Amino acid sequence: MAIVQNAAPRRATITEGHEADRRRQRLDRGNARWRSFGSAHPRQGSARRRELLEHQAPRVSVLSCADSRVPPELVFDQGLGDMFTTRSAGQVLDSSVLGTLVYGVDEFDTVLLVVLGHDSCGAVQAAIRAHRAGALPPGHVGYLVGQIMEVVETVPEQETEKAFLDACVRANARSVAEQVRQEPGLREAVEAGTMRVEPARYDLRRSRVEWLDDASRSGRGGEGVPAQRARSR
Repeated sequence: MAIVQNAAPRRATITEGHEADRRRQRLDRGNARWRSFGSAHPRQGSARRRELLEHQAPRVSVLSCADSRVPPELVFDQGLGDMFTTRSAGQVLDSSVLGTLVYGVDEFDTVLLVVLGHDSCGAVQAAIRAHRAGALPPGHVGYLVGQIMEVVETVPEQETEKAFLDACVRANARSVAEQVRQEPGLREAVEAGTMRVEPARYDLRRSRVEWLDDASRSGRGGEGVPAQRARSR
């Protein structure tokens, strides 16, 4: 299965006031509560549970790392039925992950799809080690590390190991977001302007979510999106 295509689609502009903006503002408010230890744990009571027995309509999808320290529902202080969440180490894409994301668009009309990486990511660290050793781990782990290593190879060296790791984390989140934007079944919604895909980075120490496209537009955040190569599954 081809994950990305060589020709990048023209990205539609989502105007201010779009549903994606409102959904992101809700996530920002939830993250502010989380990092100040004031989580509201909204929409988790008995009435909400009964409501969801018959119907769910999460308009936000999140592809996050599987790291146990970054549960999206807690990080964004959201409730049951608020987010359609998919998790894989390093946000690595495969047919199952992409099928899940497409399902969210088809079934729930996703308006905002967040690709959430985080600092000190073990999967990215493993890709850096493999890159420097010139060898992948065996088996399924080797597949996962290899996908991230393609991004690591595009990132310039930094002054410190910590800075290089963080640059790779940011580049990986942006790269995955761009692949998602180009994937058939998702690209159509992006081009039509009905869905926005946003890469983000969670800071473990500060408990804060940083929106990486915002940093790029304001001249911060380091690396841009690496050039994509077609892959086969």
